[in-house]
Amino acid sequence: MTNDPAIPDREPVSRPEARTPNEPGEAGSFASVPPEASATAPAEAATTEQSGSAPRSRGRRIAGLITKIISWIVIGAAVVLIVAFVLVPRVTGATPYTVLTGSMRPNMPPGTTVVVRPIDFDAIRVGDVITYQIASGKPEVVTHRVIAVNVTQDGPRLQTKGDANPAPDPNPVRPEQVRGKVWYWAPFVGYLSQGIQSDTRTWVARGIGIALIGYAAFVVVGAVRGRARRRLER
Repeated sequence: MTNDPAIPDREPVSRPEARTPNEPGEAGSFASVPPEASATAPAEAATTEQSGSAPRSRGRRIAGLITKIISWIVIGAAVVLIVAFVLVPRVTGATPYTVLTGSMRPNMPPGTTVVVRPIDFDAIRVGDVITYQIASGKPEVVTHRVIAVNVTQDGPRLQTKGDANPAPDPNPVRPEQVRGKVWYWAPFVGYLSQGIQSDTRTWVARGIGIALIGYAAFVVVGAVRGRARRRLER
């Protein structure tokens, strides 16, 4: 019988323990995200995205509202001007004139449009603002205030003066020179129509009126559609 050579005792081999995925990552290890974190991450991202888009959406609504308000203000102002300085004079027989000088400052600076309607000469009183021909039968007119009504051998005469002028007008005004009494006026409106002939101004006013009505209809239809779309989205 032979004896087997003695097998030396081997030192136990130590193996590194398996690292769990939840331990902090070191060299050669893998870090993983807990299931709870991975499940909640998209929700957090969605919440952040929604919170970021909400101010933008609110800002767009406010900007849209401001635009609509400004649009309606512009439309309303244009309609009022067309009615006051185109339609009303035609219906009532009044005439619009544009003040070109500064003699009636500060109430009627250059560029003011005055609407003048006919008046009986005997009904004119001190303090009235009238428009009259500089020379009888001539187209040039001036708008000044009556400061006196004088009775002469040739009949009544009006003494006029510009509010900003230091002295009265040199020539008295006769009845045939008077075109009418100023009914109402608006500063700077005359700059919009200066140089445009009367017939052309009428057609321009009609075109602007049609355009404004169309734009108003467009704004109303857009608002109704937007409201209906928001109801469907709910």
